[in-house]
Amino acid sequence: MKVIRWLLGRIILFFNFVFTPRSKKRDPQAQQQLDAQTANMALYQFHACPFCVKVRRSIKRNGLNIETRDAKGDNAYRQELAEQGGKVKVPCLRIEENGKVQWMYESSDIVAYLDKIAA
Repeated sequence: MKVIRWLLGRIILFFNFVFTPRSKKRDPQAQQQLDAQTANMALYQFHACPFCVKVRRSIKRNGLNIETRDAKGDNAYRQELAEQGGKVKVPCLRIEENGKVQWMYESSDIVAYLDKIAA
């Protein structure tokens, strides 16, 4: 089963590389505003997870600058996700606004949220 997962993950990453979406083009001031809005966001993810790929493609398509944190390869990020987010489930978007932290777990919810702020 591990071999099949690894192989499928590599296939997903290959097709993601080949069909990478183009970023939205904005005027520099609008992009700077959006960058400031996303500066306190971080995506906890596994590199080959198909749902994480879906969210990363949305980030790229919307031209957002959001930090990605590998919760599989970095134990500190994994522990942070478990302790602060409540569970080790990816993708998870950490949103910090006005000193308050929100953890968003479902890929479809994350994509809808990102589309909304990028509009």
